[in-house]
Amino acid sequence: MGRKRDKSIDWRAVFAFPNPVNEYAARITAGLVVVLAVVTLVTGWGWGLVALAAGFWLRVLFGPRVSPFALLSVKVLAPRLGRAKLVAGPPKRFAQGIGAALTTAAVVLFFAGVPLGAWILLGLLIVAASLESFAGFCLGCAIFGFLQNRGLIPEDICEACNNIALRQPRVGVSRQ
Repeated sequence: MGRKRDKSIDWRAVFAFPNPVNEYAARITAGLVVVLAVVTLVTGWGWGLVALAAGFWLRVLFGPRVSPFALLSVKVLAPRLGRAKLVAGPPKRFAQGIGAALTTAAVVLFFAGVPLGAWILLGLLIVAASLESFAGFCLGCAIFGFLQNRGLIPEDICEACNNIALRQPRVGVSRQ
């Protein structure tokens, strides 16, 4: 009898999120989110909310491997900017989770007949994504740091967030 092949799935790899991440790719992705969110808000197109929510969930669950915006940012646009600027991944994933929660709530509100609530949430998302894209300030990352400093997020989730020496950029390293 031959050897059985191990058909188990490595679920950690399936749901892996890069650490570190390229700050430029994150900012470009946020810029693409801003564009789609503004178009959705201006047109009142509810399916734009669905597309935004789906994109956030894809990025939260699978990192940049499946999301169209993340793939465009990581594979095409960010490499054109030169060397990657690496930052900690866990706060970025946390920020994507906040985006997923906001856009999912906006979808529910819109299709439940409360479009004003959906547009308010979308406005908050536009502000947060604009801060990330245009100013380099990740509001979700700041919330992550606040929660970690108060012990609500364990220190071992993000070693680099607690140790300034681990935040120093690695020259010549190009990761997503």
